[in-house]
Amino acid sequence: MSDRPFGLLAELTYRCPLHCPYCSNPVKLAEFGDELTLEELTRVLGEARGLGVLQLHLSGGEPLQRRDLPEIVAEAHHLGFYTNLITSALSLTPEKAAQLKAAGLDNVQISIQAADPERSDRIAGTPSFHRKVAAAQAVKALGFPLTLNYVLHRHNLDQVAALIELAEQLEADRVELANTQYYGWALHNRALLMPTRMQLERIEPVVRAAIDRLAGRMQILYVFPDYYSQYPKPCMGGWGSRQLTLRPNGDVLPCQAADQIPGLTVENVRSRALEWIWDESPMFNRFRGQEWMQEPCRSCPRNTIDFGGCRCQAFLLTGDAGATDPVCYLAPHHAIVSDVLQAVNDGDTDGTQDGSPEFAYRWVDSGAAPILFQ
Repeated sequence: MSDRPFGLLAELTYRCPLHCPYCSNPVKLAEFGDELTLEELTRVLGEARGLGVLQLHLSGGEPLQRRDLPEIVAEAHHLGFYTNLITSALSLTPEKAAQLKAAGLDNVQISIQAADPERSDRIAGTPSFHRKVAAAQAVKALGFPLTLNYVLHRHNLDQVAALIELAEQLEADRVELANTQYYGWALHNRALLMPTRMQLERIEPVVRAAIDRLAGRMQILYVFPDYYSQYPKPCMGGWGSRQLTLRPNGDVLPCQAADQIPGLTVENVRSRALEWIWDESPMFNRFRGQEWMQEPCRSCPRNTIDFGGCRCQAFLLTGDAGATDPVCYLAPHHAIVSDVLQAVNDGDTDGTQDGSPEFAYRWVDSGAAPILFQ
């Protein structure tokens, strides 16, 4: 029997009022329109709790697009989950926040795209900054723990000090400074989102100083961009080890991008019990343990630390999901990452495009999907 999962990311819908260029949602969003009903979700949440899941992250898209979100939260609370709402907060009015509080919601996580309204709205693809700030204030007024999530990339990285200052003003309990992960739309837009080495060197002392200054008052998590790392990030704490993702249509994955790997059959809660999917499905068992590993991972003493890196990233960059994640400096395909970084750093020495980040990109309406282009 495999380990029991600790967390479930429930992507309730892919509908979203934002058009962020780093969105990790699938490119073909129309394939996920047949969303699970409240009755189906209630059954699956019960199965997840029986499987051992403790933390439930309600995400999307935008989970507030589900009119039955309070009922979902109430059921999760009844089952004993710790619930975290991951939201753009555009429709999180004080009344809606109070309703979710009464239903038993435990934590709210709000994404903000930049430290100033103009840039934040431009990255989000819609006027949203002031509504996000108002929602954060309403969340704190109700006594919720508040997490602010800043997805970092070339066009907001130099605002890190201002982003932390904004978090202090909003009395956030936790801040995630998370550099973009390159899947989905982020991979499509990687050339314009990837930060430069110079930018990273500038913000590192800023982040370290803030972590020390705010210790005990506000937790700051800084996720370093893995393309610049010596070793790859652990793949979800190990493939099929601690986490699972539920998509709006009932598909279940070890991580958000796992269905991009060919040859792995995606199981659905409409036809399989969640416990069977976790314990028995070929997808969840494909990269468990170390037997599947190629060299140098198989004989590397770090193979129980980073698990060979991200399987989805290995596939997206090399075409082989079993390969060592090219982020690792020991990987046979490490030149793929090195070439990306060389192009980024040779082509842009000051961390902007033409010295003007506000004109670095413009938006294209591609059917509710974000595309950046020059």
